[in-house]
Order: sequence, then structure tokens, then C-alpha cells
Amino acid sequence: MQKKRVIVCDTIHQKGLELLSQEEDIEFLDASKEPKDKLLDLIKDFDVAITRSSTDVDEKFLENAKNLKAIVRAGVGVDNVDIDGCSKNGIIVMNVPTANTIAAVELTMAHMLSAARSFPNANNHLKLDRVWKREKWYGIELKDKKLGIIGFGNIGSRVAKRAMAFEMDVVTYDPYIDPSKATDLGVRYTKDFDEILSCDFITIHTPKTEETIDMISYDEIEKMKDGVRLINCARGGLYNEDALYDGIKSGKVAYSGIDVFVKEPAIDNKLLDLENISVTPHLGANTLESQEKIATQAASQAISAARGTSYPNALNLPIVESEVPSVVKPYLELIQKMGYLAAQINRGYIKSLTLEVEGEISDYLEPLMTFAVVGALKESLGEKINYVNAEFVAKEKGIMLKSEAVSNLSEYKNKILLKLTTDQGSISIGGTVFSDNIEKIVSINSIKLDFKPKGKMIFFANKDRPGVIAKISKVLSDNSINIADFRLGRDENGEALAVVLVDESISKDILTKLNSIEECIWVSVANI
Repeated sequence: MQKKRVIVCDTIHQKGLELLSQEEDIEFLDASKEPKDKLLDLIKDFDVAITRSSTDVDEKFLENAKNLKAIVRAGVGVDNVDIDGCSKNGIIVMNVPTANTIAAVELTMAHMLSAARSFPNANNHLKLDRVWKREKWYGIELKDKKLGIIGFGNIGSRVAKRAMAFEMDVVTYDPYIDPSKATDLGVRYTKDFDEILSCDFITIHTPKTEETIDMISYDEIEKMKDGVRLINCARGGLYNEDALYDGIKSGKVAYSGIDVFVKEPAIDNKLLDLENISVTPHLGANTLESQEKIATQAASQAISAARGTSYPNALNLPIVESEVPSVVKPYLELIQKMGYLAAQINRGYIKSLTLEVEGEISDYLEPLMTFAVVGALKESLGEKINYVNAEFVAKEKGIMLKSEAVSNLSEYKNKILLKLTTDQGSISIGGTVFSDNIEKIVSINSIKLDFKPKGKMIFFANKDRPGVIAKISKVLSDNSINIADFRLGRDENGEALAVVLVDESISKDILTKLNSIEECIWVSVANI
């Protein structure tokens, strides 16, 4: 029997290595101490690699990984993994998303306590400076303080439980959950982001996506109460670091606790120059317990992947490319984009997804629905949603999924129609693929359209009256926004929909101005 080979590229807990060594059909090499240039020579002979943040799975890595079938990222983040490159090379990428949950929760509480009592500063003043000055270190109590939690997933919800044990008043903002998930725990739920900004403490626990990067910046800090305390143990860049620096230096932000940075190692980050901030070097997963869990789960996943039995927490398509008919592949890509597009246009927590498929591709309802779910939840979950866990996550969130083949009554050989319903309403998007695999959106709700789902887009629904195009163009022109394409459709009920492709990002201020146009029914932006 030829053994399957696993290479461990970075240091993991000994328990993970022991698990690998116990399998008779697995041969493994601990190459964590090898120089990275030598590692590139070694990986060509292995079936599965276990990596952490010290190994970049980039073009050079993939060029040498000729026989690699799978990569297990021992941790949550995959910022250092070229997932698209892995997919092109037929390499399945997996991560270990939940092993460090408690460690991250408890670190958040540690930073929250430090922000309240300035423990690191008081410690250094006494221990390093040998100064006993109690009056310098007056803090505040957590009891009766208002805590705003942005993002109420596995970590945010557990932070809430612990904060309530400190008798804090907890409120959460997360437009992608059913409010009952919070209220059932005794946490107040709000759709008003400004209510979060009015809190005494704010902590953020969201994935890093286009929507959440710089989620807290200059405008948001300006709205906060004087003396607010800000915590980030999630992802670097969720708080704009320049805005945070200015807020702390001015005194607007009384204290901040930061574990993650935009650029790491952050040894030269200017935030380190400030006194009223506690910083840690990305220690969210750094407990003995979580390291053991990460290592054993990563090893277990590597063993399953090496044997080809399963690919837990896969982040790219866990099927053999040759098994998918060529006519279906572009529709899988299109339906994922449609799900992502629908979730951006119709923001809110998703209640249901309905998929109707016409034509020969209707034989592939199940994978089409899986791709639709991944696209729809990408906006809120980022890297946490994948093709393996899509339906499980949808079920966990209470999202009703329905897919069916319908009679081919349209003018297209194949057509997919996706209806996404949230607490804000519903939107239906129709799409098809033309020759040369050109993907097109052909309808939104009852309005026929024709555009490629790509780029920065404004969706402007309006009453069908003269002059609306001119008003839209004026707002964009006044704000130096260049229009790359302008598509318009209308229905029989006097409603029109413009799809405007632009070169620049649309700010909240511009969106407000577009929304104030008299004929506007609704306006939204999306980026694919």
C-alpha cells in the first residue's frame, strides 16, 4: 500500500503531529524548521500541506506543489493563501474556523478590562518606572456601561454573554442575522448603526469584506460620545488606523484595545506610540487549548483530504473539474455572482432563497443552489462561507431554500432566476450565459435588462418620468464620478430601473444625494 504524504510547513501543537504519526497509511514530514527556499523543493513530493501564517501559498509555492491535492490552513484567516490560484491548480483549500473561538472571546474581554482600568499602563508605571502613583490610574467600571457589539456570530455572541455577566447593557448591530438570535440571549438588537456609535464601549467581530473595511473611520468616530473605548480583536483594517490614531490622540477615544493591524508584524505602527492603547501581536488564537484544537483539527482534516474521503471546511470547490459539464460551469459562476449581487442590493438578514432553472442545466439544481447560497452569504460571512458548509450554514441561520426546474417559457435556451427575500423585502434576478461564456443579467424583478455582472454598479429604481437620467448624471458629475456604462429598463407599471456602471466607489453621501432625487423609489450599490 502506497502511503499518502502530508507535509507540515509551519509549527503546530505536538498533539497534531502525534495524530498524523498514528495513521498507518499516512507518512508525514515536519518541515516547520526548514528554510522557506528548501520548503519549496520539498513540497513537490507531498499530497497535502498544513500551513499557518508563516508560509505564503503564492505563485512560487504553487509552481512547486506539483502533486499537492489539498492545503489545510491551521487557523481561520486565509489572507496568505492564493485561493484562486489553488483552484486553478486543482488544490482544495481548507481552514479551521472555530477552534480559536473561546480564545478570541476571552482576549476581547481582556482588552475590554484593560480599556476600562488601564492595566498595562499601571503595570508598566510600577514595574518598569518604579513609580507608585495610584491617583494617576483612575478607571471606570464595566457595570451599567453600554457595550455595542458589531457582528453577532460565534465570537460576538459569546462576548455578549460574558459582558452581561459584568452587568453591562449590551446592544448589537448585525443586519445579517435574525434579531431573535440576539434577543433570545437577552441582548438588544438594533438596525440603527448610530445607536452603536453612542455606546461607552464598542467591539467589532465581523469578517473582513469590502463592506467592513474601514467600517469605523473619521465620520463614525466623530459621531461617538467623548471618552468612548474601542476594541478590535477580529481583523486589521475594520477600524481605519489613521482615524483611530487621531481619535485617541485628541482624547475623543479614551482608550483602545487592539490585537490586529492592517500590516503585520506591526512593529512600526504609529498606534504603538500612543499611551492610552493596549496592543497585542495578533494573539486571538494564542492559548494552549486553542493551539491544541487547531493542530488536531488541521491534522484530522489533512488525513481525510489525503485519503480523499472528505474535505471539511473547504473554501473552494471540492469536486473534480472534469466531472462538471462545460455548459454548466459558467452558470455556476453566474449564479454565485447573482446571489452576491442580490445580497448587496437587498441588504438585511436573509429569510429565503428560491431558485428556478430553465433548460438542460436544470439537471444541476443542487450545485446551482449551493453556489447561490455561497454568493448570497459572502456579503455577510466573507471567508467563513464555503461550498461544503453552505447548506448547513443556511439551515443554521433559518434560511429557507427552494429550487425547482420549470418549463422553458423564455427566449433563452437556459435561464436561472434567483429570488432573495430578507426582512427588507424581496428581489428577483434573472440571468443566462451567451456564446463564448458571456454572463448576463437579463432581468431584475419584472424589468428586462442586459448587463454583465461585473464592476462597480449603481441600481436606481424610479418613477418613469422625463429627466431622471439627467438628474442621476448630474449628481455623479458633480462628485467627479465617471460613468462607464448606463443601462435602462422599464415595466408596464410606470417603474424604471437604471443600472449605472461607474469607475469610482460610491460614498454614503453620494448615495444620499441620489436617494433625494424626487423620482427615486430606491437606490443601491453593488460591486462584483
